[in-house]
Amino acid sequence: MWPCSVLVAVLAAPGGLVQEPVRRYGRAHHTPGRRSTCLDLERAPVLYVRETGDAAGPVLLLIHGGGVAGWMWERQIDHFAPGCRVLVPDLPGHGHSHDVAFTTSAAVVAELAAYLGRFPAGADITVAGFSLGAQLALELAASHPEMVTRVVITSALTQGIPLPGLSHWLVRLTAPLARQTWFAKLQAKSLYIPDDLLDDYIRTSTTLPRESLIALTRANAEFRTPPAWRRFPGAVLLLAGAKEPRALREGMRQLGHDHSKSELIIHEHAGHGLPLQYPEWFNARIEGWMRADRA
Repeated sequence: MWPCSVLVAVLAAPGGLVQEPVRRYGRAHHTPGRRSTCLDLERAPVLYVRETGDAAGPVLLLIHGGGVAGWMWERQIDHFAPGCRVLVPDLPGHGHSHDVAFTTSAAVVAELAAYLGRFPAGADITVAGFSLGAQLALELAASHPEMVTRVVITSALTQGIPLPGLSHWLVRLTAPLARQTWFAKLQAKSLYIPDDLLDDYIRTSTTLPRESLIALTRANAEFRTPPAWRRFPGAVLLLAGAKEPRALREGMRQLGHDHSKSELIIHEHAGHGLPLQYPEWFNARIEGWMRADRA
């Protein structure tokens, strides 16, 4: 099993709404043959996860992209919380987890898998991710298919980028700009951050540690679809915008070609920010797809 650290204690009323989370510190350990997690509270700080919604409902894990945080899913939380138990982590280096270093995608996937290990075998668990979070969702489904019922991949880069060495050098050179409020405001426009979430974006951008930014940028650029993806048994929904880079759209089409139970939908007006740019459309597509898969 994956040795990993994992998050949070949650207060929940039986059968009711999940209440506000309490951040904890600890390391999760899997027991062979079981999907349970025990916490050693003497270990290092770990990820923050917000749990909200219907404690008795099916689970929906929402994984944000790089440079934002769990707050990017506010429109989705409002939509799905009445009928789902919604889990929203802040990835390492981001938001409430800014003091946890981002190292590799594999390490984050291990932590998320450990957290899902809290739920009983056979639990209905949908994992949805955007951009970097979509890469993590894809890897989580491929490496832990027993934990993931279905997966939503939105705007995942799966074919790498040209000249990755140059890209890493540029990120190192420009990383200090991410901590400047004026630069964060410019970036927010290109990411379709709505005005009511602008303060959250600026706070996340200006507290993202330089080394975590460099590591997550490298992870995003070097990601490749894992071979086990073809064998994931659950349903797959692939979403992207027609105005996203061609390489990304081609990679999304290849994901669909490689998986027999996938559905690809391209929004003709969307750029790289679909959940934020067109939240109502995004929510409706996912809700209808989940309902059809459960039928």
